[in-house]
Amino acid sequence: MSITLVVNDTSLRTYCMLTQVRCTHLKDYLTCWFCCLFLSSASDPDADRRQFSRSSIPGPLQGDGQDVASILQLVQNLMHEDEEEDKPSHRRMQNVGEQGHMALLGHSLAAYISVLDRERLRKLITRIASDTTLWLCRLFRYESGSAYYHEDDREGLLKVCRLVINTRYEDYSTEGYTVLNSRQPVIYQSATCRPGLGQHLCSQLALPLSSLCTVPCNTMFGSQHQMDIALLDKLIREDVETGKLPLLLIANAGTPGAGHTDKLGRLKELCEQYGMWLHIEGVNLATLALWEVSSPVTAATRSDSMTLTLGPWLGLPAVPAVTLYRHEDPALSLAAGLTSSQPVEKLRALPLWLSLQYLGHDGIVEKIRHAVELSQQLLEKLKTLASIKTSVEDELNSPVVVFRFSQETSAESSGGSVEGYFAGEREVLDSLNRWLCERLAQLVPASGVDIVDLEDEGTCVRFTPLMTAAALGTQRSDVDLLVERLTELVPVLNCTLRLRLDFREEVYRHSALSYIEDLSWPGLGAVRYEPRVEELTDSKRKLEVEKINSELLVKLGDLDADLIFSTGLEFGPEKDCIFIGMATEDLDVAELVDTIAALGRDIEENGRLLENMTEVVRKGIQEAELQLQKDNQDKLMEEGVLRQIPLVGSVLNWFSPFQSTVKGRTFNLAAGSLDSTEPTYSMKAQTGGLASPETPTSSAKRLPGQRLFRREGAGGSDSHSETSSVGQAEDFSRERFPQPTTPSPVPDEAVSVVPESPETPQVPAEPEPTQENVP
Repeated sequence: MSITLVVNDTSLRTYCMLTQVRCTHLKDYLTCWFCCLFLSSASDPDADRRQFSRSSIPGPLQGDGQDVASILQLVQNLMHEDEEEDKPSHRRMQNVGEQGHMALLGHSLAAYISVLDRERLRKLITRIASDTTLWLCRLFRYESGSAYYHEDDREGLLKVCRLVINTRYEDYSTEGYTVLNSRQPVIYQSATCRPGLGQHLCSQLALPLSSLCTVPCNTMFGSQHQMDIALLDKLIREDVETGKLPLLLIANAGTPGAGHTDKLGRLKELCEQYGMWLHIEGVNLATLALWEVSSPVTAATRSDSMTLTLGPWLGLPAVPAVTLYRHEDPALSLAAGLTSSQPVEKLRALPLWLSLQYLGHDGIVEKIRHAVELSQQLLEKLKTLASIKTSVEDELNSPVVVFRFSQETSAESSGGSVEGYFAGEREVLDSLNRWLCERLAQLVPASGVDIVDLEDEGTCVRFTPLMTAAALGTQRSDVDLLVERLTELVPVLNCTLRLRLDFREEVYRHSALSYIEDLSWPGLGAVRYEPRVEELTDSKRKLEVEKINSELLVKLGDLDADLIFSTGLEFGPEKDCIFIGMATEDLDVAELVDTIAALGRDIEENGRLLENMTEVVRKGIQEAELQLQKDNQDKLMEEGVLRQIPLVGSVLNWFSPFQSTVKGRTFNLAAGSLDSTEPTYSMKAQTGGLASPETPTSSAKRLPGQRLFRREGAGGSDSHSETSSVGQAEDFSRERFPQPTTPSPVPDEAVSVVPESPETPQVPAEPEPTQENVP
């Protein structure tokens, strides 16, 4: 199998030139890297080959190996094997531009550079590391700093903690953890830090969890997302009095949830007072590269260390995070792992070195400024929307916008005001905001919005262009589209929130329906149809409920309505019930509930009829057989034995015709009984034929194209009708569920039968109706 590969990229040409490999074909970007790697190794004819035993190596690692095309095809299949199964409705793909190609090129160049001779390698990595560190320190205003490059964004903080421990405990390098017993170290972090960060540090440093102190946020004054400095001071003094050693404080310049910044200047003064190390992390550190920086973030330049995640900020894939720190003793930095004597580890800075040169100072600043402007654009437009509340710390220069849908205090429904109308109101609002975020992410995937759960506000929608805009290519038009879609969804949320109470009250009016209280469902509500037969056992009743509600869900889904009916959340607590989705202003809740009850009743009655049909018909057939045997015996006694003899009976009937008095019978399947056909033929003789029953029709019909459950005059496109909503509901009920009519003399399920008799000549003067003989 041949794969066509084409080199049309500057970075690929550079790579091929350095590796002295000429690629003439390219299938896709990732495939080219594999191709170059395999071809470069194949170009050496003297390369040693390991011979593997066919029996010892399973799978494809057998024999002499596979060709390059087969291996590349395998990689491609592994990359795309789940696409047909998953098929997500919206998929966020990172926009890899030329700056991304430069970052990816750096990883391959690092592998090539590592094979150079030691002296040339040392000079090259020294130049790359010094240039990158100098550029970053100047770009983010961190003077006289050193840099540590790491893949895991928590690893830099971990190495900083080792550095502080080595600094504060002089004998730690020789005595180890035993020196910690004299004074237990304490690491302080905010309650709004990343979940699991402190636990990760304690586990990696072999410290007990008692060495981690979580500082609450302000509860009375100031921002609810900022660290309570007065309480922190109190906690430090208590630890000092008990013989503990305050070691390090982790502060936020942009909390992971809402993007708030701690009072870094005051925290730095507190750390200097107690001899603590101040480490800062957060998305707001990116704004240090701008010309105008807010004063709370500017104080981060005085910290002892900070972690920068340049990959998301600049849209650079697979680039390492950077921890900038200040320390004068290189030996302690080496002991802590912040510097390394291995040249290959120092090459981690190469992807950043290439990318920063490609972007330049102006390009880096422009990307960060563009993300901040997108946040300001969205914030200004959100202020004009009703029912939307924002939670932004610095409205003048904030790269994070957090907002949520909140109920209208003036909104009212037939059941009253929505404010405080039921218990668990916050849970319902959280579910609605979760639905809102999912819909916005689906409708505007380039916006990069996601869900965040805040302790005080609840579930919110977060817009963080600094983390997503560079990768997704978010533009101002995407923000305008996001606001437009949000404007369309807010009325739906308001209507659904108002009509939830109406839906619950309408369900309570039907004895056959049960209202299901599920606060996590973002919709009108949930309902379950309950069978009316009380004699069933618990197990049979459960099966009956499951059967009826599953059939009811199918019938509701077939209706021509704008509502969405489903079984609820995948891992929800409620089962065997029907969940109704979001509602609009013109929804007729009463008609909706009546329809659900009528459909459930129809399914239940049909099920009861089918269950009883077998037993009724079986008993009716047994009784009919006995009656037919009795009729045959009566006929035999009436006609006599001679008429039963074939030849004699025919001659006797010719000389003396016999008129039978046995009447025909009809078997009613619905009643399971054998009845006489005399009333049927007497009625036919009087009327001259059978009149088919007429199906009652309704004079009030829905307009063509009009959807179900729409109220008149509600303003919707499908709600304009000459009839009232009540008339529409009755009309739909007649169409979907025909009302019982006066029973006709001729049952539909009737089958006419007569007792078996020998052949008898017909009398022309008195024609008898044809009857079906039953043996």
